[in-house]
Amino acid sequence: MPVYKAPVADTSFILDDVLQLSRHADLPGFADATPDTVAAILEEGAKLTETSWAPTNLPGDQEGCTRNADGSVAAPKAFKAAYEAYVQGGWLGLSAPEEFGGQGLPTTLNTVMQEFASSANLALAMYPGLTMGAIAALIEHGSPEQKAKYLPKMIEGAWSGTMNLTEPHCGTDLGLIKTKAVPNGDGGYAITGTKIFISAGEHDLTENIVHLVLARIEGAPAGTKGISLFVVPKVLVNDDGSLGARNGVSCGSLEHKMGIHGNATCVMNYDGATGWLVGEENRGLAAMFVMMNEARLAVGVQGLAVSEVAYQNAVAYAKDRLQGRSLTGPKNPDGPADPIIVHPDVRRTLMTIRAINEAARALILRTALESDIAHRSPDAAARQKALDFLGLMTPVVKGVFTDLGFDNAVKAQQMFGGHGYVEEWGMSQFVRDARITMIYEGANGIQAMDLVGRKLGKDGGRAVMAFFGEVQAFCQENGGDARMQPYVGPLAEGLGRLQQATMWFMNNAMAKPDNAGAGATDYMHLFGLVAMGYMWGLMAKAALAREGAPGMAEKLVVGRFYMERLMPETAAQVARISAGADTTMALSADAF
Repeated sequence: MPVYKAPVADTSFILDDVLQLSRHADLPGFADATPDTVAAILEEGAKLTETSWAPTNLPGDQEGCTRNADGSVAAPKAFKAAYEAYVQGGWLGLSAPEEFGGQGLPTTLNTVMQEFASSANLALAMYPGLTMGAIAALIEHGSPEQKAKYLPKMIEGAWSGTMNLTEPHCGTDLGLIKTKAVPNGDGGYAITGTKIFISAGEHDLTENIVHLVLARIEGAPAGTKGISLFVVPKVLVNDDGSLGARNGVSCGSLEHKMGIHGNATCVMNYDGATGWLVGEENRGLAAMFVMMNEARLAVGVQGLAVSEVAYQNAVAYAKDRLQGRSLTGPKNPDGPADPIIVHPDVRRTLMTIRAINEAARALILRTALESDIAHRSPDAAARQKALDFLGLMTPVVKGVFTDLGFDNAVKAQQMFGGHGYVEEWGMSQFVRDARITMIYEGANGIQAMDLVGRKLGKDGGRAVMAFFGEVQAFCQENGGDARMQPYVGPLAEGLGRLQQATMWFMNNAMAKPDNAGAGATDYMHLFGLVAMGYMWGLMAKAALAREGAPGMAEKLVVGRFYMERLMPETAAQVARISAGADTTMALSADAF
């Protein structure tokens, strides 16, 4: 059975020493996030995910979800008690507004809990995770009546939420959707159409499911300009808040998937289901993208989460598995062989995963903090700066951390040899579960195109130039400290390469769009490597300030490994991006 221990100490170090969360006590909700409160949240979150959630992961994968003859769907049996424990702890409303029953604490803390929960059981974590995204969309775009009707029960966890975008003939190109909405004459609409790949679309963990559905009102313009968003509950809600009749929405079938077997991924049929417009007519994408952007960041967290739990199990196995002798002499002389943790290649692999995980965690939490500032700060300039950072980093967090999360799950599986390939050890599940994160909420190639095609040039390049300036200032401020040289030197070189590649896109993207498109993913990974390198610079500085404290010496070693072994990879990515003539488009479609 796989093991999991929430990385409480590492997370505390990032929140307290690197991000210095207490400096933001003037923001709404942050005053209540005292060091003692944060420590208690981390400890209780760890306890829940380690003892209640993690033991359900492998059984849930083996059992999967079941669709009954009446169209209802049962989640794995063990999930019910684990979900109830989550609800009883108030975790779903951790950062939700107090006026609707939430606790109003920073989103940053909710992001921590998302990582812990997704490491412990990714499929189970998706149920409340999707609800949080639907809550965010309704808070920003819902009417007062819709907020009052749906939010309290969703924040409580009694009702869950979904988003319905994809149809059998279209995924990323939402302008092609066919689901239609016909006015009922009473303020509501009849929604008819089929949606596919709907995570948590039907299940028995909650008494109601609130679907957010993209559809086209009759007579609306073609393409994305004619899309509206509707709230369509599984069970209609009476004026007094009680549940009424079943709505015309049903699960037509369950998708048979490679992984996340414990999450019900459904084909959803809307047969004249009653729905209500969210926001303005034909402005549905703007409302849905509130949920989409939340989801993209959450999926980046999932990439880290699977990488972390796979790493922990690989380390445990490497310390226990006896095979061969150390190159420098026996380390277990009383035994028949040494544990494989002594072998350099095993250590290189594990150090690579750990160095990425710690930097990814720091960048994800920094991004979550910027989200808090963007939504809570009274200072317009601070909000804009935070929004710029958030927009720039969203495709990087989603695309890079899920690519690396899958790669790291495979690396961790490799540590087990043949045992990693059989199901009983659980490593194959991590590989299978990690694979979907690279696909859903916008495939990673789309994230790269978003970064290159939209985010770099947005507002005259304001966001990317601000990030470059921040990293450059850090290098200049710390360049004279001899202890920081192992971190600042490689970071400055990596930043220079990233700036070089950025200028290539600025100069060539319009004239050579196919070349730019072919280099977008390399650029996204280059950006991610430098951004994580910057996080290692910040962590190294914080670790040196606490020199002698437990774990700080280890931090400095892992950070140095990142700078020595991973940052040099930026040179190869720049070479690929700026090679000039690209042969990607040289063959005709028929020649492939």
